Amino acid sequence: MEKKRERKGFTLVELMVVILIVGILAAVAVPILRGKINAAKWSEAAATAGAIRSAVRAAFAEDQATIDAWANRPLNAATMRTLGFQTGDLTGTYFAPAQFIITSVDSTGNAVITVTSPGASVPGSAVLNNNGWRYTAP
Repeated sequence: MEKKRERKGFTLVELMVVILIVGILAAVAVPILRGKINAAKWSEAAATAGAIRSAVRAAFAEDQATIDAWANRPLNAATMRTLGFQTGDLTGTYFAPAQFIITSVDSTGNAVITVTSPGASVPGSAVLNNNGWRYTAP
């Protein structure tokens, strides 16, 4: 009597089906994850813009005579000192202070902050104003 050989492994067809399924899942997941990564990068910019906006409002409350001086003001070292930030306070992983511009300040001290993209790794631009945070894809 001959012994039946036991099957120990997968057939080529089974392996090809698994590879096909993994490939389809990867093709769907990569674009979704890429969008989430970009959104996470811009959330850093939103947090920094919020901190700048709060600092502008506090500075404006102390000295309302300087409202016109805030329009189209880049966030350079002098502006950061005026707002009470130290060197490196606003430097993040993806955005540096040079990417933030105080576009305008209204009569109540609310600032509009514009953020420009630091390069191809974080495409787009964004604005923080009275209506909230608005990101614009390239």
